[in-house]
Amino acid sequence: MTAVPAAAPVVPDEVGVAIDAELRAELRRRRRDVVLAAATPMALLALWEIGARTGAIDPLLFSPPSAILARGVELTLSGELILHLLATVARLVVGFVAGAVAGIAVGLLMSAIRPVRAALDLTFTALYALPKIAILPLLLLIFGITETPKVLAVAIAVFFVLQINTLAGYKQIDPRVLEAARAYGATGWKGFRYVVLPAAMPAVFTGLRVSAGMSVVVVTAVEFVASESGLGYLIWNSWQLFQPERMYVGLIVVSALGAALTGLLLGLERLLLPWRRSTPGRRRMRKGVR
Repeated sequence: MTAVPAAAPVVPDEVGVAIDAELRAELRRRRRDVVLAAATPMALLALWEIGARTGAIDPLLFSPPSAILARGVELTLSGELILHLLATVARLVVGFVAGAVAGIAVGLLMSAIRPVRAALDLTFTALYALPKIAILPLLLLIFGITETPKVLAVAIAVFFVLQINTLAGYKQIDPRVLEAARAYGATGWKGFRYVVLPAAMPAVFTGLRVSAGMSVVVVTAVEFVASESGLGYLIWNSWQLFQPERMYVGLIVVSALGAALTGLLLGLERLLLPWRRSTPGRRRMRKGVR
């Protein structure tokens, strides 16, 4: 029988060339994705503008983007838009930070102490299903039309998302990892610091991103009915006065605010969890080199 010659080993230079080629291909894909991400909304805005100008869609209901832009510049120069934006951001930041800190703390406490987890898990799961906007009348009844119920509504919405995600991150830890940590003396605070906390952080950041969008929705809805300032009030008041350009400006700024908050959290995640920054191309190349 003729022996089959063994495949020639891959020399380091060939590996380097293959890695460079894959990285260049990944860079091209990223550039393409950026172009597509920018071109899609631009194309939709162009179609909207043409449709409104030609009468294909009702310009009274769907104001042309150029008119919305002009109205936005006017509101910005007058200072009205800035005041509403600052009011919303203040409520959003205070409520988001308070809810996130409390949710993560309670989630970690439930992760570390089993009796606490047994006592609170079912109750929090049931309360999470309650629409957060539904508790606004109760908050208004208790605190009146002040800043407190607006901030609390945001904090409560964020709290449950972070509590559940933090606990879920703990539950996803392989029991064998915990056993190995205990075998090497990583118990108590040491085990929590070096095993439980790092393992839960990806789920925590997922909860932060999810709750970012939810908090923007909640604060806007609260401002619809219980405020005389903020982007939600701007949108609602514009609807009442039938000022569609002004209303669209508020909607666009709310969307931009949500996107900015989510992007900020994504950047923070990449900074604090560097092991999650590896690109698909690099992961494929590492597997190939092995």
